[in-house]
Amino acid sequence: MLWSDPENEPPDELREMQDMLRRLGVFMALAMVLAMVVIGLR
Repeated sequence: MLWSDPENEPPDELREMQDMLRRLGVFMALAMVLAMVVIGLR
């Protein structure tokens, strides 16, 4: 690896998409837990 090589960082769009997917995954997990609780209470 040379000093002139670009740093191994993903572009901003990719980083934003990864953050959005991570938030969506957390939201989906919480929604599933909430659905399980609602189904369990019935």
